[in-house]
Amino acid sequence: MTPTPRQIWTRTRGIALALVLLLVTGVAIAAIRSGEKHGTLDPRSADQYGSRAVAELLADRGVDTRVVTTTAEARAATDRDTTLLVAVPDLLTPHQQEQLQTETDLSGGRTLLVAPSAASVERLAPGVTADPTPSVDSTLAPDCTLPAARRAGTADTGGHRYATTRGDATTCYPSDGSPTLLRLPAATGNGDTVVLGSPDILLNDRLDEHGNASLALQLLGTRPHVVWYLPSLSDEAASADAQNDRSFFDLIPSGWLWGTLQLFIAAALAALWRARRLGPLVPERLPVAIRASETVEGRARLYRKANARDRAATALRISTRTTLAPLIGVPPSQAHTPETFLPALARQLPTPGQDLHTLLFGPPPTTDAALIALADHLDALEREVRHS
Repeated sequence: MTPTPRQIWTRTRGIALALVLLLVTGVAIAAIRSGEKHGTLDPRSADQYGSRAVAELLADRGVDTRVVTTTAEARAATDRDTTLLVAVPDLLTPHQQEQLQTETDLSGGRTLLVAPSAASVERLAPGVTADPTPSVDSTLAPDCTLPAARRAGTADTGGHRYATTRGDATTCYPSDGSPTLLRLPAATGNGDTVVLGSPDILLNDRLDEHGNASLALQLLGTRPHVVWYLPSLSDEAASADAQNDRSFFDLIPSGWLWGTLQLFIAAALAALWRARRLGPLVPERLPVAIRASETVEGRARLYRKANARDRAATALRISTRTTLAPLIGVPPSQAHTPETFLPALARQLPTPGQDLHTLLFGPPPTTDAALIALADHLDALEREVRHS
């Protein structure tokens, strides 16, 4: 009755094949998509989404570029002769953003924020808010008095749109009345902060279009040094802030909550659909006659597969008590009451040679051998009662 390896393989090969196909598909998709945006905004990357071309052009003009990946390095590198470019401001935690803004505001250098959203621009550039609606057009005209923008002309700055309450801010490249580039003078010194709505002017494959190269070089070439800050999730400051400030539920996207709610509603509807009664039960004759031995054997296999020795033992004992009850003069309703059934059975047997209570009402057997022995003892008891 134990399944053979061939039977196990036959039953599970469909699931195994589906799992293998799922694994292969996942690996293939990951391999294909891994190279789509490799080295995004990395001045060392020559891919289409990298920024090596900008770094090379800056080097030709005597401006050196250095890459940093931690907040501590970025803060230490800021001074009046440095332009700090923050490639992905949204990756910074609120505490990192506040620390960086405090340091850059007093450094006297330039800070260039690349496409910050509402989650980061208000901390890194106080007085600036992000419009939730992005720009429709990617190529925009400067329409401002900023010399760098006027010399560059049209450029691919369309992306995030901003609004500011600062009267000393210079706004450029408007889209539907909202600028996509802002220059904010520092409170003290000659430093400033530039908010750029799109990273397109820094990408290798977009640098030679419109006035992108001119605008990028003018924004980054005002100081002899460029510190290119690529925020990293492995930064100790980011890890510490995430552990202190974010709970498990903060890490779950809001879409998962709505998805879980939809699954719950679908499960409830499915339960109602499956549970509703279609009407009274209608008896129907079986199309073929099934032998009792096949039914018993099938149920026995189910019991063994489920390791249900307790249920099998209970069924055997109930059947024996039900069969013996009329033979010893006990009503069927009292056949399962030890106080009535056992004394009547003991009087029927001339010499009881075993513990009748343990045999008929005892605990379930713990092994298959004990279950077989119980069945043998119950058969022997029934034969003895019949003969007496």
